[in-house]
Amino acid sequence: MEKNFKRTLVTTALPYANGPVHIGHLAGVYVPADIYTRYLRLKGEDVIMIGGSDEHGVPITIKAKAEGVTPQDIVDRYHNIIKKSFEEFGISFDIYSRTTSKIHSEMASDFFRKLYDKGEFIEKTSMQYYDEEANQFLADRYITGTCPHCGNEHAYGDQCEACGTSLNATDLINPKSAITGNQPVLRETKHWYLPLDKWEPFLRQWILEEHKEWKPNVYGQCKSWLDMGLQPRAVSRDLDWGVPVPVEGAEGKVLYVWFDAPIGYISNTKELLPDKWELYWKDKDTKMVHFIGKDNIVFHSQIWPSEMLAYNGKGSKGGETGPMGPLNLPEQVVASEFMTMEGKKFSSSRGIVIYVKDILARYPVDAVRYYISVAGPESSDSDFTWAEFVRHNNEELAASWGNLVNRVANLMNKNFGEIPALDESEMTDEDRALLSETKAAFNTVGSLIENHRQKNALSEAMRVVGDINKYISATEPWKIKDNPARLGTVLHVAAQAVSDANHLLAPFLPHSAQKVWEALGGTGTF
Repeated sequence: MEKNFKRTLVTTALPYANGPVHIGHLAGVYVPADIYTRYLRLKGEDVIMIGGSDEHGVPITIKAKAEGVTPQDIVDRYHNIIKKSFEEFGISFDIYSRTTSKIHSEMASDFFRKLYDKGEFIEKTSMQYYDEEANQFLADRYITGTCPHCGNEHAYGDQCEACGTSLNATDLINPKSAITGNQPVLRETKHWYLPLDKWEPFLRQWILEEHKEWKPNVYGQCKSWLDMGLQPRAVSRDLDWGVPVPVEGAEGKVLYVWFDAPIGYISNTKELLPDKWELYWKDKDTKMVHFIGKDNIVFHSQIWPSEMLAYNGKGSKGGETGPMGPLNLPEQVVASEFMTMEGKKFSSSRGIVIYVKDILARYPVDAVRYYISVAGPESSDSDFTWAEFVRHNNEELAASWGNLVNRVANLMNKNFGEIPALDESEMTDEDRALLSETKAAFNTVGSLIENHRQKNALSEAMRVVGDINKYISATEPWKIKDNPARLGTVLHVAAQAVSDANHLLAPFLPHSAQKVWEALGGTGTF
């Protein structure tokens, strides 16, 4: 039996602050999360959406080295660019913060220290790659090579982005340093490891038995990794950029970005709600939903939960109140697939990219949101094409929805100057059927959104729009001017139906929802 929760905590994957966000990012994570959050708000539910920039890790240092500036320069620049893009696109975060904040550094350090003091880490010396010319150990993203699983020649030392497999740098075939291009050598270094294998039995039961409702791409990847057997994962790196490892003997070492970054969900919540953050992270009546891309599945479904389990104590799923209570595990991990552009993978370096600021300079926000919602990679990879973008907007958003709103608003204004009164004696079965249909659609569309089937939800909302258009064509209000009572009733029914459709579409088209509200005579904020 599905549990009823009092509140919902929505988190979105933290984008690296080493470049602007593009349409692929929005389609895969942020628009789906925003639709879900806006829907819950419209229902009057207690929900907050937490986001922020991931400002640690090797991609930041690589960008800084390439530009001859400091990592702080890079994250300051791109955090502001990313935050502005989200604001312009209407991604309605309750807070969008960053992992270089003081509050995050303190929380990440405290988190590590608690696990360290409890003896949850394995401390061991191992052989890791070292670039002799650069005179430094190479963190995972400073090493590239051939993936041993799929043969991709551009895999990183921590993950192959072609097949999604999580890797260790020593797994790569023909490894090369991303700094000098040289073949690195192995040298001895000490690090701390989180024994994921310790939590494997718990994760197997929690995911494979208790969360069979998770989307197939998430559930399938989890099962694949659990079936292969989890291994200890290093939580520290030899790097000079990041949260310093807060123990003696760890000079020159920082927390691994994938240990540090998800703690940002907590620190950002605490920054937003310093006196109430624990309610959203520890109370059993809070539902947590992570929105991510498919390349982040293993981290959010296995590594991050293992961190929380180690923090909580073995066998605890969380859900207790109080300052020392355990952290809640996510109820849902929602991952989309990848979006390509005209058949090619998004790549800033190769110019295959559509940045938010560029597309919004040419098109309205909701036109872009509509196409992303229709053609996004919800359950399979999808392709952004300009021809389809124009077709969907012209044939559906403009011709069906936009024209309907204009027709109804113009007919009301021309004949009555306001929404006319409903005359019950003039009501027909056709009128009642339409209003019954639009009211029933709230449950249908809502259920689809709650189950993260947003494409189907939008399709259902647009089906309702189509039926309202059919109603207008069938009743022909422009032909019944000699019967004001009947004309008023038809337009009242049409206005109510359009208002219902506007509510159904509002999570997808929040900017135009306000305009439709005003066109129907509404005042104030929708």
